[in-house]
Amino acid sequence: MKYGLVGAKLGHSFSREIHAKLGNPDYELRELAAEELGPFLRAREFAGINVTIPYKQAVLPYLDEISEEARAIGAVNAIANRGGKLVGTNTDFGGMRAMLRRAGIGLAGRKVLVLGTGGTSRTAAAVARAEGAREVLRAGRRPGAGDATLAEAQERHADAEILLNATPCGMDPEPEGMAIDPVRFPRLAGAGDAVYNPLRTRLVLAARRLGVPAEGGLFMLVAQAVLAAAFFGAGAPREEPEAAAERIYRELLREKENIVLTGMPGSGKTTLGRRLAAKLGRRFLDIDEEITRRRGMAIPDIFARFGEDTFRAWEAEEVERAARTTGAVVATGGGSILRPGNVEALRRNGKLFFLDRPPELLVPTGDRPLAATREALARRHAERIGLYRATADAVVPADGTPDEALRRLEEEWKK
Repeated sequence: MKYGLVGAKLGHSFSREIHAKLGNPDYELRELAAEELGPFLRAREFAGINVTIPYKQAVLPYLDEISEEARAIGAVNAIANRGGKLVGTNTDFGGMRAMLRRAGIGLAGRKVLVLGTGGTSRTAAAVARAEGAREVLRAGRRPGAGDATLAEAQERHADAEILLNATPCGMDPEPEGMAIDPVRFPRLAGAGDAVYNPLRTRLVLAARRLGVPAEGGLFMLVAQAVLAAAFFGAGAPREEPEAAAERIYRELLREKENIVLTGMPGSGKTTLGRRLAAKLGRRFLDIDEEITRRRGMAIPDIFARFGEDTFRAWEAEEVERAARTTGAVVATGGGSILRPGNVEALRRNGKLFFLDRPPELLVPTGDRPLAATREALARRHAERIGLYRATADAVVPADGTPDEALRRLEEEWKK
């Protein structure tokens, strides 16, 4: 291993892709058990590595030199092998500060609550102090690990204005987690999350619903990788660090974000979704088709035998599966947006596009139990149009030909 990332669990990592975009094809991922960390570092058979959960503090005793910044923070996430000497630094600091500044989340003069007590939390606290926070507190799961437990923080520090999540809570493969509920903080002015997979954690989505600036950790990951590559002397820099971080972030977000199509039955979600997926070389998922395939029954038969409530529960299961993918085109069922939980799940990794086809152009068919007649379609449209628009990130007029609708969809996606 010449360059790479070490940690306990790396199935969620995007780091290899980022370093490849930085011109380093030799970057690898290496999962290490706790007992393997020491022998790996003592062997010194690498040129440069990043370090992630849970080893950002555990690596410290094995290093010959530590940068002043990393020593002050008490955590290292990048190690370079310089002539047999292991030199550690902390590029997470620069990455987190860049992410918060880019998102317009100002910390100066504010009370900051850092969630977590590990190495990343130390970095977050250091960034908050460097940005001029009025007060910085860390909250952990266990009593005594920080200034308060997470439960205590919601009671004793509900006046916190900034939340910074430095725990793995909400990270794939357990995206339902949320370390603390932003609703409990009436003065909240911003939230940042070091988790980048999913692209938007429950904490980020909850803060945004409150109208608060909130950002996930993807830009932080990219910005720190740019700094780490320079520290390693790896790759072939083609531009200034800030420009490289912005370029790679946009490329990676475009590649990873799902394109989610919502709309009435008959609005063209499946037809346009298949065409767009084929054009972009993406996987295509149709929620209704997945339900039928997994249950071995047509949707009208599911309604007739089990009822709508059971269908909606099975639909929610398929939505959750689709929401955990990345880089896909997803066609939802006409009623998928009726459950708020479905919308939140789809937003974690996706951008929602409402295909707005006028009700007079919708054609009823027998495979849609709640929209089998023109009258039923009109009722469903009247009931749902507000929800379709409220839950969409973009509205795509679908009142023309399929080619016109596809062109409009691509234009909205490229914005």
